[in-house]
Amino acid sequence: MMLADTCFLVGAISQAVQYHNRCIEIAMTIPARYIAAWSCLTEALYLLGIPPAQEKLQKQIELGILQLYEPTYEDALRAFQLMRIYSYTPTDFANATLVVAAEVLNITGILTFDHHFYAYRIHDTTPFEVLP
Repeated sequence: MMLADTCFLVGAISQAVQYHNRCIEIAMTIPARYIAAWSCLTEALYLLGIPPAQEKLQKQIELGILQLYEPTYEDALRAFQLMRIYSYTPTDFANATLVVAAEVLNITGILTFDHHFYAYRIHDTTPFEVLP
């Protein structure tokens, strides 16, 4: 199981995104299920904008392809802490909640084009396995 960042969720659906084809290629080579944080879903739905594109993402959830990690209150506090630690990148809440999800779920792989994930550390020590 891998985590999926907003840019991957959007890129796999929107042909307007420069890395759309790469997202499709990657999606064909990985297990058919992945996890995103709720904050990433919110960002992705906003960025997709139009209902037909949003519907494609909704279908992924309904079919169980995309699972959602729901952060707890403690997870939110940890995300805020990570935003402070990695403020030099800068780190937004969606990225921080993915780091927290990785810590809680013991997942190191992430689908993203966001180079910040090369700097982030799971439990402050373990680097992400960034794909692509």
